Amino acid sequence: MDVLEQMKWRYAVKKFDSDKILSEKKVIRLKKAFNLTATSYGLQPIKMVVVQNKVLQAELVPFSMQQQQVAQASHVLVLCIENKIDPKYITEYFEKVRSVRGTSDEILRPFKESMVSSFSKKEASEIQEWSKNQAYLAMGNLLTVCAMEEIDSCPMEGFSPEGYDQLLKLEEKGLRSVLVMPVGYRAKDDVFSTFKKVRRNIEDSIIDIH
Repeated sequence: MDVLEQMKWRYAVKKFDSDKILSEKKVIRLKKAFNLTATSYGLQPIKMVVVQNKVLQAELVPFSMQQQQVAQASHVLVLCIENKIDPKYITEYFEKVRSVRGTSDEILRPFKESMVSSFSKKEASEIQEWSKNQAYLAMGNLLTVCAMEEIDSCPMEGFSPEGYDQLLKLEEKGLRSVLVMPVGYRAKDDVFSTFKKVRRNIEDSIIDIH
């Protein structure tokens, strides 16, 4: 399977087939892909909430600018950021590094102390913006994986985070929603599936420096 051909195949689905549901195997692959996404420092300040509940999905539509894809999709992926990146969070990350890699505290301590010091000097809004950037990295990765798996998707920024957070009780989980991505299979009558992809010419979007 050629990745470029699959990227041409994908588009932002405007209408999903509500009767087609992703297999558990496909969902697990998306979960693993999310977890393998690169993040700054490897800190993973993001989590993904996977919604598969038609009643709940319908309730999310008013908080999604009335985009019906949220109700139609097999699953709705909600990309969230952690509300708090504090010394405890960073320390737990380095403990995980030590456990997985067997790296000594002597080597890890200077990096941990430097990171704790760096984050302690940042405003909460700055950390949230940084975390949000990591969510965009994850979404980009998920879009490519969806294309390779021939899973249809629709990346969304147009939604009410406050509405999602309240309905999904995300604040109780220490999370804040930042991106939404319904996934499933395109409806046969989604006319957008036949539209040619519109992109700038390569020479207009790429600059080569030799």
